[in-house]
Amino acid sequence: MRIRASVAALSGTLVLASALVFPAAAQAHAGPMDSDDTTITKVVVNGGKDIVLGTSAKQSFTATVTAADPDGVTGGWVALWHGTSFDDQGRDGALFPAEQGSGSCVATSAQTSTCTVHFTVDPTADMTKNAYAGTWHAYAIAYGRPSGSTSDGYAGSVHIKRNTTLTANASPEPVVHGRTITVKGALTRANWETHAYAGLSNVSVKLQFRKSGTSTYTTLKTVTSGSGGAVTATTTATSDGYYRFSYAGTTTTDAATSASDFVDVQ
Repeated sequence: MRIRASVAALSGTLVLASALVFPAAAQAHAGPMDSDDTTITKVVVNGGKDIVLGTSAKQSFTATVTAADPDGVTGGWVALWHGTSFDDQGRDGALFPAEQGSGSCVATSAQTSTCTVHFTVDPTADMTKNAYAGTWHAYAIAYGRPSGSTSDGYAGSVHIKRNTTLTANASPEPVVHGRTITVKGALTRANWETHAYAGLSNVSVKLQFRKSGTSTYTTLKTVTSGSGGAVTATTTATSDGYYRFSYAGTTTTDAATSASDFVDVQ
């Protein structure tokens, strides 16, 4: 795990709670702190979408802070933190953007600007515990003219999730009408501690079917994944069509849908 001494040097890096150094405005204020009428109106991380990480591929995304000041906004900045509370005892990690200072800002009026910062997360270096999966909060700071500022340790949030994979194979192919079709697959999830995928057991997985010539899938039944993430479901052959498995996901684990497998019914 890479550790730096100050925010100015922290770029897309996860650091331990003991090494976190937020700007001075953050130290005593978990909630909004106004000076000179500067206000934060909105923070959006990754366009409002979940961040999904596997075991090795880096992922880049942006965060934006929209702020207002009667005299105009000169800058804005966002960092992400994980834990039970914003204070030093509650935080167990943080992700800092590539920008060492304020992000690039675009004025939408004389009083309001939206500033953008860029992140790159490397799961092999930044996500060292599976416990990091879940809600990450956004700490934002905005600067107004001539010297005002405001910060908020709970300005927004985003889910950072572990990636999943899901397969499906239906047999026999072809099959006689009225006979049993067995669909087998495997559900696996990224393990950030071993940097490998492992079976995800004891979760609900849906068997879905799309009749040939149609565009809509129907859920036939729900089964529970077994040891090693193994998934098995049976159904009766009634018509040609496509079978697949679907997993809904959670706040810590991404959803997954397998590729479809076509079965010819004779």
